Amino acid sequence: MTRPGARSEAQPPGPSSSLGDAHDWVSRTADEVMARVDRQSPGKVIVCASGISPSGPIHLGNLREMMVPHFVADEIRRRGRECRHILSWDDYDRLRKVPAGVPTGFEEHVGRPLSSVPDPWGAYANWAERFKAPLREALAALGVEIIEISQTQMYTSGAYTAQITTAIEERRRIDSILSRYRTKKPGGEAGADRVAESPDGSDDDSGGEGGDYLPYKAYCANCGRDTTDPTGYDPARKRVDYACRSCGHRGGVDIEADNHGKLVWKVDWPMRWAYEGVDFEPAGVDHATPGSSFTVGTQLVNEIFGSEPPFYFGYSFVGIKGMAKMSSSSGGVPIPSDALEVLEAPILRWLYVRRRPNQSFTIDLGAEVVRLYDEWDRLGSRVSANTAHPGDLLTHSRSTRTSLGRLRQPETVVPFRMLSSVVDVTAGDDDQIARLLRTMGVLSGDLSAVEPRLSLARNWINEYVPEQDRTHVREEPDVETLRALTGEDRGCLDLLLERMADDWTLEGLTRLVYGVPKLMHGLDLDDPPDAATRASQKRFFRLLYTLLTSSERGPRLPTLLMALGQDRTRSLLTTP
Repeated sequence: MTRPGARSEAQPPGPSSSLGDAHDWVSRTADEVMARVDRQSPGKVIVCASGISPSGPIHLGNLREMMVPHFVADEIRRRGRECRHILSWDDYDRLRKVPAGVPTGFEEHVGRPLSSVPDPWGAYANWAERFKAPLREALAALGVEIIEISQTQMYTSGAYTAQITTAIEERRRIDSILSRYRTKKPGGEAGADRVAESPDGSDDDSGGEGGDYLPYKAYCANCGRDTTDPTGYDPARKRVDYACRSCGHRGGVDIEADNHGKLVWKVDWPMRWAYEGVDFEPAGVDHATPGSSFTVGTQLVNEIFGSEPPFYFGYSFVGIKGMAKMSSSSGGVPIPSDALEVLEAPILRWLYVRRRPNQSFTIDLGAEVVRLYDEWDRLGSRVSANTAHPGDLLTHSRSTRTSLGRLRQPETVVPFRMLSSVVDVTAGDDDQIARLLRTMGVLSGDLSAVEPRLSLARNWINEYVPEQDRTHVREEPDVETLRALTGEDRGCLDLLLERMADDWTLEGLTRLVYGVPKLMHGLDLDDPPDAATRASQKRFFRLLYTLLTSSERGPRLPTLLMALGQDRTRSLLTTP
């Protein structure tokens, strides 16, 4: 993960807010954030914030938590203003539950800080680091310039000592603020809280044995779990005493000397706003509802910590096709590094910047990938031709470059559907791929010119295209089918064999494959097909796929023919 450093010596000027339009949420948010900071603290270094709990796989829905403030922070930097984008790792949160697939016996770690829970498979220093590592790599690949802050380090180092002390000493005022958002449980028992559940699943209403509210949860010094109830607070010694429900240990935490606990979520979040001087921090829409964590936090940061809340809005969810909402508590959902196995980094950035944050969208790493690349390439063509709408120009710029410079893109842009078809029909053989691309006239040098797209196409074919949908070329001709051909089918095949050597190029074969049924219907090759001819084209295509691959569908036929070559194509389409 990158940190602020020297800028590129020769970077193109970034888009300014004057180029934005009604749909340019990045420019408008940057305008608002800068204006607020200049009204409140002129000249202050602007701080944009993200926060995530590494309790499980950090998936593509979580990625919006980093990408929204990234685009705003990067726009501010492009304007020449110093801006920090911080990522608070909530690695001092408790382990809430043991996910499926973890070795038996791991339940003993439930309730301990994520940074103190071992990695079950021993590859990382702890549970939190297992899930931090892939996100770190993905953010670096995406050009996200970010500063990491470990909440374990902040709490245990004593960085928050003054803030913890303030929160404990002001506990009655905090309790009074929180009580405004409490309802009654069924049956009349007070205490149910409307505020969105905290990320670590802890109860923000930490009552002691005497019922006194305390916004602090200690981790037991004996068993390491947060299953503790406060039994008292000594303001002179700044000591919280507690009793552990798990192991029965009774002990205490000296806040100034050996802190091993944390503020509850609804107090922790505004405390951090004040400590870090956060100016902009979006969050999921569940935090933006009436009575939410943000509503409560706004009052707490003003009344308890003497600071201002950040500019804020809720962002909507990102889903995977067939799933309403991704949940990091369950495995099996794609993470950013999975997407970067098949999508160029600028395309993944584009998915997050082209829609306003309050718009939900779905990512499909299956069949839709081909159409997504087509859409992206069309945008690139409009940008190159200077015909792109100003808003599209901005999103393309923000997708392909940051204030640090350009992201990696292919030197030679070959359509993804062509590359994936070539990889498919050649079984990924580099020599065959290079030969075919040169024959098609889309490659003049070596394969490095089409990277990283070629490798991404290879990954997509291998990982996301089912085996039954891959191309398996026949070893021998289908003699039975060939001998049974009559009428139009026979005539179309004969015409193809007769004329395919006339123009053995991708363009020529495309014209011929679509044109043979036209000729059979009395049209010229370039005439538009009528309904009957279109039906004949579909029938002819199915016939060719059957004769060449034993399937009724496959890669584009001109690409398939070129991959096979004239001799092999003729041998498979001719009765021995």
